[in-house]
Amino acid sequence: MHFHLPRVQSFTHIVEQVRDAMKHYKTEKESEAHQIFRKAGGHQPKGLPQTVNPDEETVPGIEHPGSTGVIYCSDRAMANGFSYTSSHDWANLGQGAPEVGPLPGAPERPNTISIPLDSLEYAPTTGVKALREAVAHLYNHTYREGKNSQYTYENVCIVPGGRSGLSRIAAVIGDVYTSYQIPDYTAYDQVLSAFKRLVPVPTALDPKNKYKLDIEQTKKDIRNQGLAVILASNPRNPTGQVIRGHDLKELVSLSREGTTVILDEFYSWYIYPEHNSDYGKSISSAKYVEDVNQDSVVIIDGLTKNWRLPGWRVCWVIGPKNLVTALSQSGSFLDGGANHPLQLAAIPLLDPLHVQAEKIALQKHFKTKRDHVLARLHALHLDVDIPPSSTFYIWLNLEKLPAPLNNGLTFFEELLKEQTIVIPGIFFDINPSHRRNLFNSPCHHFVRLSFGPPMADLDKGLDAIDRVLKKAKKVGMKEFGQG
Repeated sequence: MHFHLPRVQSFTHIVEQVRDAMKHYKTEKESEAHQIFRKAGGHQPKGLPQTVNPDEETVPGIEHPGSTGVIYCSDRAMANGFSYTSSHDWANLGQGAPEVGPLPGAPERPNTISIPLDSLEYAPTTGVKALREAVAHLYNHTYREGKNSQYTYENVCIVPGGRSGLSRIAAVIGDVYTSYQIPDYTAYDQVLSAFKRLVPVPTALDPKNKYKLDIEQTKKDIRNQGLAVILASNPRNPTGQVIRGHDLKELVSLSREGTTVILDEFYSWYIYPEHNSDYGKSISSAKYVEDVNQDSVVIIDGLTKNWRLPGWRVCWVIGPKNLVTALSQSGSFLDGGANHPLQLAAIPLLDPLHVQAEKIALQKHFKTKRDHVLARLHALHLDVDIPPSSTFYIWLNLEKLPAPLNNGLTFFEELLKEQTIVIPGIFFDINPSHRRNLFNSPCHHFVRLSFGPPMADLDKGLDAIDRVLKKAKKVGMKEFGQG
């Protein structure tokens, strides 16, 4: 009888196999990318000593709140050679801002600003009255024609940026259970961490259901858990999905049953229609509000995304009059109000005819960019599980890639070496206590790609992704996840 034993491999080859297997790590401590993340200020699990650099920890009582995804990723990019003076050398697919230049068919970009003498004074903390009136008129014209209850300037508070609006709102919310979803906008993590009176209650959205918010389950949670506030982006960052129609109407109806609904609507124009007749249409919960002073619906929006003017820092919060008076008070000690001359310059930009032209041009241009990026990702065998129908983000699942490239943090670090920035998915896991092992996060295998930048930058970033994948195929995984 003869036995055929397998050929014994060399000891060196066995060692290489073991090392390669170790790359398939499953805990944070085995991954350099994850250790870099944890060492950044405010990213350690809450309740543990927050030591970043002993030379920096010199102010008693000060605690790092943790950085938003874009800030952390920018810091890591600078550690890899990125600088704002030479940013054209990089592809920033992580940016949460749209391109700001001219678009085909769009109105001319603002290029001069008048500065009347009176505008050198402080503006009211609720904003310039004429701008508040323009915002109210635009919402009434777009979403509330024929309704008895109409917004007035008293329902509008002008704020210096969306995060300022969120902070003002958070500062006036009492000790209540606040519902939020995973994944969602990264700044909610810091808001829910910093404002201690908000008790965060998470809901994990199911990718099998296209990250749809289950309104019936939300109603049960309100009854069973006593949820007093629901916080959500719509359209949704980072998944590119949108709550609309009946679902949005039902969500708004919760505001008439004792729950405050706060909706971040910064991407309300970034809706990509299938039919030409639908260009120029946008989404807002304002359409389904019955009484503007009784329905506890709070809307946050501004010039940042839709008007493509992120540098102006002119935004607004819309809600019942009583909310606006509270926001005036919180604004007086949080931020002092928005830039006075730029508020005045914003007024003509809210003219409904101007807005309609902007919407149509924006939707056509960004839909073209979306389709281009999806086609290129398909060519790279990186098909998007749930393509975006709104926003300018793609929520890309890396799970089918070999480890360690299949997790967002390592993929991000490897792209930095190719002068490209993306946002790791874990930043959209709103996890205020930061206790969860990052490898257990439902967002761990994702990155967010932005198609906000110009087309040339998108191609530069996609070329970098192509290079990383080709390198992985050529040399294997042993060179990834280090350095």
